[in-house]
Amino acid sequence: MNPPTLAEIRANREQLNGLIIETPVWRWQTQKITDIVGLETQVFLKLELFQHTGTFKPRGALTNILSLDDEARARGVTAVSAGNHAIAVSYAARQLGATAKVVMPKTANPVRVALSREFGAEVDLVDDVMQAFDRVHQIEAEEGRTLVHPYEGKLTILGTATVGLEFCTQVPDLDAVIIPIGGGGLCAGISTAFKLLQPRCQVFGVEPEGADTMHRSFAQGSPASIDKVRTIADSLGAPHAAPYSFSLCRQYVDELVMVNDDDLRRNMVRMFYGLKLAVEPAGAAAIAALCGPLRERLRGKRVGIIVCGTNIDLATFAAQAGAGEA
Repeated sequence: MNPPTLAEIRANREQLNGLIIETPVWRWQTQKITDIVGLETQVFLKLELFQHTGTFKPRGALTNILSLDDEARARGVTAVSAGNHAIAVSYAARQLGATAKVVMPKTANPVRVALSREFGAEVDLVDDVMQAFDRVHQIEAEEGRTLVHPYEGKLTILGTATVGLEFCTQVPDLDAVIIPIGGGGLCAGISTAFKLLQPRCQVFGVEPEGADTMHRSFAQGSPASIDKVRTIADSLGAPHAAPYSFSLCRQYVDELVMVNDDDLRRNMVRMFYGLKLAVEPAGAAAIAALCGPLRERLRGKRVGIIVCGTNIDLATFAAQAGAGEA
């Protein structure tokens, strides 16, 4: 399996200096959260939504493109994404002197499509995320572009592991960390870093009920697929798990939990009023897990929360948050 070593993660973080932001950690201790989890539970938020492009995704995209030789970089890169990874690859390509052609489903949030184009990428829109994977492999074969995978491969995981490296340094001795899962790349990287640096910390992965790919994969013992994404958290809607990221999650994640779309909406509202942050549904997943299925399990513990992203337009946020208040 060849998991990332601590030395490799640290070296990758060094090469990303100047290209990414060391995102802040903030302890949430106002009444909006203590009324739910209790005064005795300490909640630390890793605010990765303040990263370039609004999510953690540039870490893996930059790591992949930095590995290319001049000839491959000149041919450019390609990617498939519901939005956040496409934006990040577009950003990373521009930063490193490459071109990007990204494939996105037509249902992708228009703001994410626009941001990808603003960073200079050519955007190829297809009917759905399943078709998108077929299209990106066609581009890879026909144009010679390098595929930057949204959640699979050691380079991508070395990128996401830098989130965990930073968090472990910023907040020592956490009892638990809760990580959103889409394809599993973020969870694979962060869980690896935590088990290397804070091995006693429990790692929980959280998925939306309508995209339970990792739950299915754990149950059958190998990467599984779903037939359709059925959640408002589109950036957590991976159609299938992949071998490398799955194997790391299987090794380092202690437990998986699920939340539903109503949980996500309620916690978008909770974060808006309690933190003054307008997050996308995926960005509320870890808090939804803490305030829901993990509340009593983690009462009185020091808990780390990954706030993974916030690429959402005002109208969609208002609609989802409004439904969460209803």
